[in-house]
Amino acid sequence: MTLRLGSTAPDFEAETTVGPIRFHDWIGDNWCILFSHPKDFTPVCSTELGSMASKLPEFERRGVKVIGISTDPLADHIAWSKDVAEVAGAPIAYPLIADTGLVVTKKYGMLPATAKGSGLRSAADNSTVRGVFVIAPDKTIQLMMTYPMSTGRNFAELLRAIDALQLSHGSNVVTPADWSRGDEVLITYSLSDDEARQVFPNGWRAPKPYIRYVPEPA
Repeated sequence: MTLRLGSTAPDFEAETTVGPIRFHDWIGDNWCILFSHPKDFTPVCSTELGSMASKLPEFERRGVKVIGISTDPLADHIAWSKDVAEVAGAPIAYPLIADTGLVVTKKYGMLPATAKGSGLRSAADNSTVRGVFVIAPDKTIQLMMTYPMSTGRNFAELLRAIDALQLSHGSNVVTPADWSRGDEVLITYSLSDDEARQVFPNGWRAPKPYIRYVPEPA
């Protein structure tokens, strides 16, 4: 299955560290981050779970629910969570999916359809299970990122990207390169100047006719 931006995030049922869930029901009317890991008890992934644990209040403040996934069994997730919490100094207060049958990882295109589920799978076998998916309340995929096993993810950048997505989602503005909260934004290209004057009566700054800057909306 090929996923694209704007695709509906595949629904599924799964066992997690907080009990069984149906994914779309669990998301509800929130934004969601689904982030995956090749193997429990591995160094880079451990630091990532810890970073997410410490930053979870920032995601929650933005109305974002967080859920992790690897192909390891539930007992391993629970034991690994204790290790991560000890090292990170913050509890893993978000669920982890135990995808031992590779159902979710295949639905999200992280493993080929021919892959076989097994507790003996190694991190190398699962090297492509390194995706991040940001899902909007309407259950559409708004962002996809994949990192190699050697490179830890930047969760501050993920927060910045979510700020940009939430600001532009269903609005008339988009964000320029290197944008952060409080910076100017851009009027979307699909809005004509006549239409833009109705939305932005105070006008805009335009170094080129098609590059129209306005202050970040309240």
